[in-house]
Amino acid sequence: MEDCIFCKIAKKEIPSEIVYEDEKIIAFKDINPAAPTHVLFIPKEHIDSLNSVDVNHKELIGDIIFRIKEVAKELKISEDGYRIVNNCGSLGGQTVNHLHFHLVGGRQMQWPPG
Repeated sequence: MEDCIFCKIAKKEIPSEIVYEDEKIIAFKDINPAAPTHVLFIPKEHIDSLNSVDVNHKELIGDIIFRIKEVAKELKISEDGYRIVNNCGSLGGQTVNHLHFHLVGGRQMQWPPG
């Protein structure tokens, strides 16, 4: 998608601080962090939201979750804990229409999240 900011980051058209990348996934630091550690994980393939995921994306979603766990370990937040967030749709708080998962940690998370 040509006007999608996350697609542009995945194509390296917009600079970002990348913490993980492979052929299907890219993870980068959030420019407006909500916690000391705040990394966004996106598929390089444009998928609008979790509502757009189909059976063909099962392996990709599993890979993303696995990589989140691995990066949390590398960033030394796995022992104390972290949160994975996916906002879906406008009422869910999704502001970029490209599937993404937030890895947040490094502080006490609150519940309910709001």
